[in-house]
Amino acid sequence: MLDEATPLFMQIAERVSVEIADGLRTEGQRAPSSNELAIRYRVNPATAAKGLNLLIDQGLLEKRRGIGMFVAAGARERLLVAGRLRFGRKYVEPMVTEAGRLGMSTDELVALILEFGGAVGLPASKGSVTA
Repeated sequence: MLDEATPLFMQIAERVSVEIADGLRTEGQRAPSSNELAIRYRVNPATAAKGLNLLIDQGLLEKRRGIGMFVAAGARERLLVAGRLRFGRKYVEPMVTEAGRLGMSTDELVALILEFGGAVGLPASKGSVTA
């Protein structure tokens, strides 16, 4: 369920963020309460609340006094943009660096990505990248 290496409140915030990014929780939809999360993950409600407050601080959730917390407008898109940036830094940047060390051109790298992407079932293009 939860790992010991990362603070529990951060793991709870991450799980709710993933639900939003995956479209399981949509804009304007009610977010789980701290008590619901405490029961689900078997943690103290204050720990769960700390995770929710982190998401409020990031602008992903909004608190509606007396009603609860809800997914903020644009939350999914912000998460997807941030995820693409993390992906680029973690995977694409080292790949491009290694391709440069191997003397590959951009066209060769794109062709290789398309070849391997097709092998695992990724769509060839979203409209702008071609080999």
